[in-house]
Order: sequence, then structure tokens, then C-alpha cells
Amino acid sequence: MTAKPNSAGDRLLEIRGLRIEGQSEDRWHQIVKGVDLDLNRGEVLGLIGESGAGKSTIGLAAMGYARPGCRISAGSVKFDGLELVGLAEAKKRTLWGSRISYVAQSAAASFNPAHRLIEQFSEVPLEHKVMGADEAKTRAIDLFRRLRLPNPETIGMRYPHQVSGGQLQRAMTAMAMSCTPDLIIFDEPTTALDVTTQIEVLAAIKNIVRQFNTAAIYITHDLAVVAQMADRIMVLRYGETVEEAPTAEMLAHPKQAYTRTLWAVRSLHKPEEPADDMLLRVEGVEASYGNSIKVLDGIDLAVPRGRTVALVGESGSGKSTLARVITGLLPPSKGQVLFEGKPLPPALKQRSKDMLRRMQMIYQMPDTALNPRRRVRDIIGRPLRHYLGLRGAVQEKRIVELLEMIELDHRFIDRLPGELSGGQKQRVCIARALAAKPDLIICDEVTSALDQIVAEGILKLLLRLQKELNVSYLYITHDLATVKAIADWIVVMHQGRIVQQGPKQAVLTPPHHAYTELLLSSVPEMDPAWLDGVLARRGAAGGGAPAEASAAS
Repeated sequence: MTAKPNSAGDRLLEIRGLRIEGQSEDRWHQIVKGVDLDLNRGEVLGLIGESGAGKSTIGLAAMGYARPGCRISAGSVKFDGLELVGLAEAKKRTLWGSRISYVAQSAAASFNPAHRLIEQFSEVPLEHKVMGADEAKTRAIDLFRRLRLPNPETIGMRYPHQVSGGQLQRAMTAMAMSCTPDLIIFDEPTTALDVTTQIEVLAAIKNIVRQFNTAAIYITHDLAVVAQMADRIMVLRYGETVEEAPTAEMLAHPKQAYTRTLWAVRSLHKPEEPADDMLLRVEGVEASYGNSIKVLDGIDLAVPRGRTVALVGESGSGKSTLARVITGLLPPSKGQVLFEGKPLPPALKQRSKDMLRRMQMIYQMPDTALNPRRRVRDIIGRPLRHYLGLRGAVQEKRIVELLEMIELDHRFIDRLPGELSGGQKQRVCIARALAAKPDLIICDEVTSALDQIVAEGILKLLLRLQKELNVSYLYITHDLATVKAIADWIVVMHQGRIVQQGPKQAVLTPPHHAYTELLLSSVPEMDPAWLDGVLARRGAAGGGAPAEASAAS
């Protein structure tokens, strides 16, 4: 495909006085309050700010789109000279996918589970008559390879549930790039990716943006990531622009107090304490999908009572598969799981209600973990009825107590998930898990979709709850900053095996296992030149990030 002419100085997007309102409880309130934004061809603008700042709302407005329950109440959005506000829906649809693309944060909620990846990739270029079916397939394989998906020639034949969350996120990024659009809105595109895979995806996105002179709005809560990707950074808070500047200038000399607060957010530090009271043990566990794909090989680990074990590794390493074995969703082919020293039945249906009650799970994406049609009282109330038999006024009182426990006001009880921020949704997921009074909670990437300030609040909440309730956490993550904040013990997994484990301080202190060293060296730094430097050093050494396992994690 031919690259577009180099016209980086040309204005592609111009937003003036943008005001967006959202409807709640029969009244309209302002979400975005008079924002101005300019974007040139070939330029990447980073939008940062905490949850509720209006980042995603502005990104969607750049397409001339407002979510259901929202409206563009004032202002102008001009794309390549064409006014999108008030433009007929049919005319906007001729632009969407072909000239303007969007990469959503939650890939799992964006794919049709009934169609293969290659079919969903081909839909947009075929619909816009950009290319035929054979060319679309060739284009898909090329982009799958650029985005470092395993088996790029055949992965398109899989259904969404047959790939990992990180792989699905990259498949969606490939779909957005299928027609080589003029503008791509990236809404947290590497949220679900481990640090080693993230490097390759960021490099691929950066290369394609440069190669085709594509403009991009890069929405993220990860300051180190935006430092690698953006030419300029715009900081948002409460729907207003706090400040805007070229990336290097913004990182070195933020002018506003709020921006300096974002820059200063630091990880929490949790003291390590010995604990011999082991709540959960995994002994010699092996697991496979079907008869041929071995995903776990000889897994041994233990989770002490009232402590946190962090399970770390890139996408495809087997972290989530191990969680499925522990919870009984995937019976192991070898080995056993013991709870308080007693072997657990391998299959979920063989476990008693009390066994199920004592082990709960919090998922990565609250958007897909919560039923959008159920109110908070129903979401939290269900485990109270099912496991504890609470009903009526007693149940209502306990729901309010759980809301207070997760630091949400009692007035949230009648809200739908769509009326909550990302951090509030995740707090509701935590309350739902706590409702069963568990001894062990498996946390599967529970802060990866949240901005740094909100994520810090969730981590503080988890630490406080652990101290108050003496609950144990098996914390699955690829975020080593989070590991430093919350873990007592670290287990590092790679390609279905444990390559290193031990107390946090021991694992994070050199010398490291080679794979642990790779993970640590892949954590982005607040330096715009960091990504290019890492890629150059690895290229000179003749290496790179290890190839991701083809099985879903």
C-alpha cells in the first residue's frame, strides 16, 4: 500500500468550544466543558487525565460521535475541513472505518463472539470497497505479523474466545488499521498487554503512524506510554483542559499543580512479613486445552493466609489458565489444588457451595464483568442471597455496608453500571466478591484498565480490606509497578512454567533470572527516547522480547 504524502503541517482535525452533556436522573449535566483541540497530519496527541476527565468522550467526539445518553451540545468538530457536528449519520458512516478508526479499551466487548477474527477484520475494507477478500486477508496477515500476534497466517481463523485478552486487543488494533485511515483514536490500546508485548505493539503503532503519515489521538492513563507515543500532551480534568505542551516540555516542566500531581503519583509500599499459615497450595499442576496444547507444566506455589502472591508474566504465559484450574473451571491433567490442606475436587460442579463461596474472583474488565441491565443492589445482592441466604431489609443493610466498605456512597445502590466510572465499576466488582465473605480472592489484572490515580485508590482499598478482613489475594498482573506496591511473594511465569519465585525483595533484587530481567527492563520510563533506545539495544544484541505463546493466557 502506498504511503500518504508527507504533509505533517496540514491541519486534519480542528475542535473548537466542544461541549458534551450526559443525561442522568432525567437531567443533563456537562461532561466536556468548552475544549479546543488541533491535530495535524502525522501528529500524535496524547490525552491524559484521571477517570472521568472526559478523555474517551473527546476521542469519540473527534469522530462526530456521542455515546448513547450523551449529546454534543455546542462547538465545532472539523475533520479535513468537513464539519462533523450535525452531519447526517449516513455521511459519517462513510468516514468511520475508512478515514477515521477507533481502537476501544475493551477488546472483549468489541468483537462478535460468533465470527472468526479474519471475518471481522475484512468487514470494514469490504464494506467500504477498499479491497477485495483476498487482498483483505493478505493485509490482515501483514498487520497481525507487525503487531506480533502468534501464527499470523492462521490466527485469523480463531474465534475471539480462543485467543488471550492481549492478542484480542492487538487484533482490534489491526482491524482499525485495515484501511490505513487518516486518523486513529487509540483508547488505551495496550491496557491488556504485558510489558514485553507492549513494547512490540507500541513500536508497531508508532511505525505505522510514521509510515503512512497517520494522525492519532492516543488516550491513556499511563504517563510512561504517552511519553513514547505522543508529540504533544493535553492534560484533562473534569472535562476541561488543564494544560497542553510538546511532550518533552510537558514532562520536564509541567506548569499546573494538577499535572505535577499526576507526575508525582508513586506506588505504594507494603512491608513483607513471614506467614506460615498456607491457605492455598498448588502442587505439580499440569493442564492442557484439548489433547495437544499443554499450557501449564509442573506448577507449584502457595498462598499464605492474609497475604498477597503476585503471579507475573506476559500474555500467553499461563497466568489466567492457572486461575481457571484453581477455581475448577479447567480440571488439571496432573497434580492437585489444596485448600487449607485438603484437596479440592478438580471440577467446579464437584465443589460444594461453601467451597465456591470461600474463593472469589475479580476480573480485569468491569465493563464485561457487570451485567449492564442490573443495578448495583442486584449485582451485590445476588451473592448475599446465594451464599448467605440474606433477603429483605437484612440484605439491604449489608449492601449499604459493603458500599461503605469500598468507599462508595449509599446513593450508588440504584445506579446501573453505565452510570459509573471505570474505578467505581471495579469497586462494585470488589464489593460483589466480598459479599460472599471469601478467604481467597483471585484478582485478574484488576487495575490495568484504570488510570494511575484511580488504580492507586483501588490498591489502597485492597490493602486496607486485606488488613481488616485477613483475606488472601492471588494477584495476576503484568504490571511490575503494581507488584512492587501490593505483593508479599512474586511468582514469575513464562510459557506455562514458573521460572522464578520468592519474597518480593529477593525477586526484584539483582541478579535476576533472565526472563525476570527482561520483564523489568521492559517497564516504560518517563523518557520520550526510552522506547527507541530499548529497541535499538535489543536489535544490536540480536534479541528482543520472547515470542508469545500461542495459547491464550
